[in-house]
Amino acid sequence: MANLTEKEQAFQEYLKEMNAIREAVTLIQWDLRTKIPKKGVEQRSEVVGYLSQKLHQMQVSDKMKAFIDELRDRTKNEIIQKSVLECLENYERNRKIPDSEYKEYVMLQSKSEAIWQEAREKADFSLFQPYLEKLVAFNKKFANYWGYEDNIYDALLNNYEPGMTVKTLDEVFPKVRKSLTELLQKTQGSSVKPNTELLSTHFPKSDQELFSIEILNRMGYDFEAGRLDDTIHPFEITINLNDVRITTRYDEQDFRTAVFGIIHEAGHALYEQNIDKKLEGSPLASGTSMGIHESQSLFWENFLGRNRVFWESHYDLFKKFAPSHFERVELKDFYHAVNEVKPSLIRIEADELTYPLHIMVRYELEKALINDEIQVKDLPKLWNEKMVEYLGVEPPSDREGVLQDIHWAGGDFGYFPSYALGYMYAAQFKHKMSETIDIDAAIKSGDLSPIRSWLTEHIHQHGKMKKPLEILSDVTGEGLNPDYLINYLTTKYQDIYKF
Repeated sequence: MANLTEKEQAFQEYLKEMNAIREAVTLIQWDLRTKIPKKGVEQRSEVVGYLSQKLHQMQVSDKMKAFIDELRDRTKNEIIQKSVLECLENYERNRKIPDSEYKEYVMLQSKSEAIWQEAREKADFSLFQPYLEKLVAFNKKFANYWGYEDNIYDALLNNYEPGMTVKTLDEVFPKVRKSLTELLQKTQGSSVKPNTELLSTHFPKSDQELFSIEILNRMGYDFEAGRLDDTIHPFEITINLNDVRITTRYDEQDFRTAVFGIIHEAGHALYEQNIDKKLEGSPLASGTSMGIHESQSLFWENFLGRNRVFWESHYDLFKKFAPSHFERVELKDFYHAVNEVKPSLIRIEADELTYPLHIMVRYELEKALINDEIQVKDLPKLWNEKMVEYLGVEPPSDREGVLQDIHWAGGDFGYFPSYALGYMYAAQFKHKMSETIDIDAAIKSGDLSPIRSWLTEHIHQHGKMKKPLEILSDVTGEGLNPDYLINYLTTKYQDIYKF
């Protein structure tokens, strides 16, 4: 037993060294997306490549394999056992990628994100196209290294949502799309038209930030373990469990971009900040999947932040920081305006009803790319066509179209479906939570801790100790079920649009 204990300690020390490298890489990535001078990108990308290569080597080393062989099925420590299984999964996948290719890919990711920013600013896809072509080629190659049963895209899905397949998505998404398209037609055909012009007034960034910080504090976001910064494309990033950062983009003519964006990213952050500290230092100390992660951000942003009761209890606070213009805006009109259904160009600014349609556009395009059904050079045209087909709007330039998201620049193929899956998961979690908690009463009281505590107990604390579909099943008693989301949206918008 002493020998086994020594092996466990040595394994934990090895993980600690890996975490140190991972933390350094993550911090650099935060800097690359927020603060770095343009001329520093090239060298910083090389540093990321070197450190990521080192981490990759440790993940697939003989030493790691020895730890896996020696501890698997022998250790009695549940966290170590689960960590070993997580490392085994990473080992099996990563060892199939040649070390030199992995380093080249990581460097390409960093450079691509920088070029994407320039291309987006200039609204010129051609600047980004050659980088995206290389990223797509790498992802196809990696997918073939990893292997798959039915569809090559499944290999990429597995990186973000273990257990999810194209077969399942292609069964669920059309059902959701049909229901949402019908709802969209009803809202657009209604004589009731929320007046969003009453939201359009100059709202200084500094005041938006002050209001958002008040909301973050009420949500329970720990500023001693996090911070709020500006960026082009909002994100949450976990340096470690005691350093969980969020970013946003401010629009002084439309406060919704930042305010709802901050609530969204804080939902991600609360997940990470409330993972059981016993998992710290292990590969289990992070969200179990991007779908479960998105369920948390969308739960807070939509089911709470766009809730009528939320604004009934927070409108006075809002007006404390908002321009005096809002003193003349009735709460009912304000609530209807922030919940307007209107097909838009920008995903992160989309309303609750049309948001999943944005995801389906991206899913279908990237699935087709990976399956060699379309080419990168055709993306701008195909993107615009799908936006017209699904949402009835056509981007005036690449900036509002194919270049609006950073995900492809980071090589994150297989990621986008998690947004729609997370929305469905969130609706299922909300339904289950409502069986034991009066959600509206908690919001009205101003004390959101019962909601946060429920989420922590059932989801947050587990980190990667449970797989995503295991969490969904344990919490709700069923598998993926889109009906809860469809029913929620139907009920909400029937009330607002009176159809």
